[in-house]
Amino acid sequence: MAYFTTSDGKRLFYEDSGTGHPLLCLAGLTRNSRDFSYLVPHMTDLRMITMDYRGRGKSDFDAEYMNYNILREGQDAIELLNHLGLEKVTLLGTSRGGLIAMALAMSHPERQAGVVLNDVGPVIEPGGIAKIMDYVGISPVFQTYDEAAQVMSAMMEPQFPGVSLDIWRQQVENQYIQTDTGLDLRYDPALRQALIEQAAVMPTPDLWPLFDALRDIPTGVIRGANSDLLSAATLRNMHSRHAELVSTEVPNRGHVPFLNEPQSIDLIRKILDAT
Repeated sequence: MAYFTTSDGKRLFYEDSGTGHPLLCLAGLTRNSRDFSYLVPHMTDLRMITMDYRGRGKSDFDAEYMNYNILREGQDAIELLNHLGLEKVTLLGTSRGGLIAMALAMSHPERQAGVVLNDVGPVIEPGGIAKIMDYVGISPVFQTYDEAAQVMSAMMEPQFPGVSLDIWRQQVENQYIQTDTGLDLRYDPALRQALIEQAAVMPTPDLWPLFDALRDIPTGVIRGANSDLLSAATLRNMHSRHAELVSTEVPNRGHVPFLNEPQSIDLIRKILDAT
């Protein structure tokens, strides 16, 4: 296991495997490096780097929970690149990770050879936000992974029809940790309070300027056809503002695609080929 220490003293976990062009993978809001386990077998010719944000996975929790924000997490990503001696990478961002990628396009464009946004854009649909707030920071009631997988399979079937129970079993293992008293979160539950307080003190930001900062960077977007967070209309607007943008829609997927789908792999490869 590998760790690095941030400029404010947090010890963050990362994984760095393979050789070739570096692909930095940034996970979703409550997720961790395990998010990319489905993609790893398809990218054996690359140097794949994943990071657990502060307060997630195996990384230190932050007592100053308001540091759970996109700017600080983006700075942590830059500090990881500095730690590894990498001047430029292709960045693959799932959901929250995609927002971080857009923010870094404005603050550190020179560090990005290319960007792939996994089911996220500059407009976050209210329904998607509401669904996130239904679960973020709330401990699961399940006692076992098998129980959680059964419930998740039934709950996600409308957006992810036909996904096997084995996949949902792997997914709940990625998201939860088994304890003596049942399952628990693999992240700091204070993340919920951070989101609530951040929303209370600042208006909903206009994210289009962050997306516009990608206009000179090879950029691709993966959208789940059943996504409730990235709408088809937003994706059309993204194309109108980024002439070279490439995108794909993954059938039978909502928020977020697993990234092992043929459409997802092809899109990631297109961006890598363009860098």
